[in-house]
Amino acid sequence: MAYVIAEPCIGTKDTACVDACPVDCIHPKKDEAPHAEQPQLYIDPVECIDCGACVPVCPVSAIFAADDLPEKWQDYAQKNASYYGR
Repeated sequence: MAYVIAEPCIGTKDTACVDACPVDCIHPKKDEAPHAEQPQLYIDPVECIDCGACVPVCPVSAIFAADDLPEKWQDYAQKNASYYGR
């Protein structure tokens, strides 16, 4: 997995990262039915191309390279993958 969205996204769900992603691997988008139901956004670990375009636009600094994911949020790697059934 290249990038992971962690706890700071919960409740915020700012979609600047969705707009910045060149491969459309961050969901749910505002116009997708699950957006209101989900507590955060998720990055597809298979589709992510490790470009990092999403990182600087996140207003709550919730996106981390998998290798830099803080220990306290390690479970978010699996949460992101699970959202996509991976």
